[in-house]
Amino acid sequence: MKEELFRQAKEREELCGRVKEMMVEQLDLEMDPGFITNDQPIFGRGLELDSIDALELAVGIYDKFGVSVTDDNTTIFSSVNTISDYIEKQKKEEEEE
Repeated sequence: MKEELFRQAKEREELCGRVKEMMVEQLDLEMDPGFITNDQPIFGRGLELDSIDALELAVGIYDKFGVSVTDDNTTIFSSVNTISDYIEKQKKEEEEE
């Protein structure tokens, strides 16, 4: 049980790291991915991204993770954690099909 929790935590942290790397690459941000925290707001006072950046993120999520983002679920762009939650959920649903 304990080992399973450690494995899940490690996988989650790896996914968040990959999301941060994708964000920096896709949006051509001049920062190290390590400076982005998992709960940091992406828009507004956080990374100060805009709606054009959201479109770029959607493309990056599809390219890097094979997951599509539709217009009705743009709330996933709140933070690295919400993007990671969405990717995990979509991957799990694909496995169940």
